[in-house]
Amino acid sequence: MKIEDLLGIKSEEERVSALYEIFDEDSRLSSKATRVEFLTTVRQIEKHLQPGMKILDLGAGAGEHSLYFAEKGYEVTSIELVEKHVKRIREKKRPDMKLKVFQGNALELSKLEDNNYDIVLCFGPLYHLENIEDRFKCIEEVKRVCKNDGIMFFAFISNDMVIVTETMCYQSGFLKGEQYNHKTFKVKDFPFVFATVDQARELIKKSGLTIVAEVAADGLSELLADKINNMDEESYELWLNFHFYYSEKPEFLGWSNHLLFLAQK
Repeated sequence: MKIEDLLGIKSEEERVSALYEIFDEDSRLSSKATRVEFLTTVRQIEKHLQPGMKILDLGAGAGEHSLYFAEKGYEVTSIELVEKHVKRIREKKRPDMKLKVFQGNALELSKLEDNNYDIVLCFGPLYHLENIEDRFKCIEEVKRVCKNDGIMFFAFISNDMVIVTETMCYQSGFLKGEQYNHKTFKVKDFPFVFATVDQARELIKKSGLTIVAEVAADGLSELLADKINNMDEESYELWLNFHFYYSEKPEFLGWSNHLLFLAQK
């Protein structure tokens, strides 16, 4: 299947499942460059974690975060839309892990109790919900299941940085093409949904949440992937330290393919 074939799939669940037959989510965070996003995100989560806390990983993908925190001994509930990802998480889960894995939709979490989780991760759903009402509904469900003093984590793909990385890394003709509006610079929401920093911020605030932190999750990592992947271990650790430093600086927020927002009720 090719990317353009997804346009003919009307069912969101079927379209997302087909998309991940093209993109291999299980290996996405395996290189030094892509690992920057994961390590930055984990670092932000661990700032708010305490022993005994319960974590919900909504849109868990292949389970990278769920398995990491279950390995640390936390009680984790993992919900994922794509069946093959659910199977993969279950394959990697160890019997001693306090990890529950379900196939489910981020728009319908009725099986989960209100105010039940200390940490709620919403990293995948907002990449795929094209309808703005569905995005608000997803956030409402996250709010409902999160404890009143809990922390919610929302991930977005940055509209503006996509133009940079597509042009410089993948498609030499991207700037001349029709994949974005040449006046407003809005990238077409296909095969993912893209948001500017302001649009992501507005969505969270209009959902009645207070933003605790804004983070450039992967920063320049995709743009500089070849150089980062060729770093020796010492240089990589030093790069990570620098990335952690600049990822929280407001002036760098837009220079990242993945945006991470921390919010509270």
